[in-house]
Amino acid sequence: MRVTNSSYYRNFNNSINDVHNMLNKSMNKVSSGKAYETAADNPLAYYEGKKIDNQYQDTLSKLGLLTNVKNRLYQQELGARSIQERLSEAKKKVEYIRSDSNNSDMQIVQTVRDDLLQKQQSMVNDLNGQYQNLYIYGGNDTATTPFTLSEDGKKLTFSHKFAGDNDVTKMVMTLSEDTGKYEFSGINGGTSRNMDEDETLECIIKAMRETGYVDVGYGNISERDTLLDTNTGGLNLITGLTASAMNAMTLDQAKSELISRLNNSPIALIGKAVMAADDYIDSNNRTDFSSALGDIMDAMTTTEHTVSTVYSDLGNKYSLLESTEDKLTTIKLALTEQYKTKLGADPYEAITEMFSYQQSYNAALRVGSNMMSSSLFDFVK
Repeated sequence: MRVTNSSYYRNFNNSINDVHNMLNKSMNKVSSGKAYETAADNPLAYYEGKKIDNQYQDTLSKLGLLTNVKNRLYQQELGARSIQERLSEAKKKVEYIRSDSNNSDMQIVQTVRDDLLQKQQSMVNDLNGQYQNLYIYGGNDTATTPFTLSEDGKKLTFSHKFAGDNDVTKMVMTLSEDTGKYEFSGINGGTSRNMDEDETLECIIKAMRETGYVDVGYGNISERDTLLDTNTGGLNLITGLTASAMNAMTLDQAKSELISRLNNSPIALIGKAVMAADDYIDSNNRTDFSSALGDIMDAMTTTEHTVSTVYSDLGNKYSLLESTEDKLTTIKLALTEQYKTKLGADPYEAITEMFSYQQSYNAALRVGSNMMSSSLFDFVK
């Protein structure tokens, strides 16, 4: 039998390649921390690890989404508190000029009137609050500036782009000097035509019924109502009517309740106080002025409680999200430990194995470098 150089070298190459492959696998084990690279290495552990990995990625996704939702809710909470505080301050101003000792000077009444108008505009600015360039009180439309207020504080315009429409629908609420109540009109964004009061109210109700249920680890995704509704539209805030409450009403019930709440909203009440001050400055009728301000103050007390309830509700949602975040973080740590148990490589064993194959590979390379160009076996027959 004759052993040639080519067969000798071929066997050597096969052997050194096997050692090199084992070295690479051991190095991958150290760098990745995984005990198995393919399902063939350990099918049961591999697929259990895949299941854990999917749960882990889902948990990470929820944690990332939860952070954004938390921050948006926090901004909504700040806006609600700001509106509540401005309403409380406005109530004190109204009480101040209602006193005969203070409203005898028209300059004081004018100063308070201008201050109320500024507070009204500040409330609208709060309702146009943003987080990451998104309008936090826009409901499902976070790209359109939701509210504008005329200089005299009488006309409040709510702008909203409904799904499927090409343009923004504008819903205008104008305080009547005769009745002291809102009159409604608007422009439909889908048809670009003027809307009457009923159609405008229907559009407002449609916007207020929008929900934003998000799966962030709280509730059951298969039952939507158990999830957290992270949408709070500006009109929902100032009226205290949640999307779920609006969806539970018939259209006629919703219209009736909406009109009542809007006419006693923080922006409307301050607008009424401004109109009362203007009438007093023009007529100097102290009795009517005092009576009007008394009614406004009573309504402000009720509305202040309504806004406070919304503020508390937002705070409760934020608290639930914090608890959910803690739960998800705990799950993340537990899944990490499970993954290490099922698929994780022992670091000391992996490093020892890697150095062992490294020594074997280096030794094989030295053998190869010392091989003679010709072999005695070439002459053996």
